[in-house]
Amino acid sequence: MRAARARGFTLVELVVALALMLVVTGAVVTLVNPAQNAALAQPAAIDMQQRVRVGADMLVRDLVMAGAGVDSGPAVGPLNGFLPPIVPRRSGLSNADAPTIARDDAISIAYVPATAAQTTATAFIGGVPQVRVASAAGCPLGLAACGILANTPLLIFDTLGHADVFTATAVAGDAVQLAHHATDGSWAYAAGSAVAEISTHVYYFDAAKAQLRHYDGFKSDAPAVDNVVGLTFAYFGDPNPPTSPKPPLGTANCLYDTSGVLLPASTLANGVSLVPLPLAMMQDGPWCGTGSGMFDADLLRVRLVRVTLRVQASSPVFRGLGSSFARPGLSRNSYRAVPDGTLTFDVAPANLTLGR
Repeated sequence: MRAARARGFTLVELVVALALMLVVTGAVVTLVNPAQNAALAQPAAIDMQQRVRVGADMLVRDLVMAGAGVDSGPAVGPLNGFLPPIVPRRSGLSNADAPTIARDDAISIAYVPATAAQTTATAFIGGVPQVRVASAAGCPLGLAACGILANTPLLIFDTLGHADVFTATAVAGDAVQLAHHATDGSWAYAAGSAVAEISTHVYYFDAAKAQLRHYDGFKSDAPAVDNVVGLTFAYFGDPNPPTSPKPPLGTANCLYDTSGVLLPASTLANGVSLVPLPLAMMQDGPWCGTGSGMFDADLLRVRLVRVTLRVQASSPVFRGLGSSFARPGLSRNSYRAVPDGTLTFDVAPANLTLGR
């Protein structure tokens, strides 16, 4: 009896115990493995969200300022009373789109920063080009050329709808040497045309490099956010036709005839709500300005921009298959795959909505 009580497990009991242990171990591994994969993918998800935030912050920062104009001289007020501060294309000296093109993956933004460099031209020589500027009441005391310094970007515009962007290359007294931000010649501006420091920003989608890029319109063109796989801009605006810029009597422009009568233009809807502005509407005229500064008059209607930004995980190891991935990757484990992040947001620049 004592020998029988001391015996160990039988072979059958041992096999059953091992089977039970394997089942329990397998269940534990099944629960732990997805958590491990999710933990491995978490840094990639955080990085992607950070890049979305950076891109959105940059775009909002400049879109909010769009249209800020001069606060002294004959052209006081938001820029959209004289020219479109938001244009759906790439503008500037390098690889600029034609004025007749409207794109949904590029935007050019302009505004006058908080600056005292705001004055008027006393003479403009287009061949050099060179502008002589007035010493206006608001100009900084003791500084030549109303405080305009070398390498300052400048906007020169008039009340007829002409506008050009330059960089001041040299300053001597009231004379400012200019480098045009376009390959064609500028408009020959008359005395009294507005001159002000300008801030220009071109954002566009480079599909080949998967980047959101920023261009200053002159020399600096650099990546802003990497691993961007989608960028679109949509526009909403005033249903009523623009009424500015209005030229003096006897002079016509794209909005008025020589007697000061507003030319016929389409009203898009009744009421005061903003309406969608399709790209086709921004490239069919009537045309204001000349040369590279030419623009469709309907661009003066823009009051709100809707941005959609799509960003992917940096490494293909964390990208899978399907519609959640613009560019498929190597992952075949749903727990280790980070779907593309998409953010859509609206920006209504205050300077473009004044009076609404």
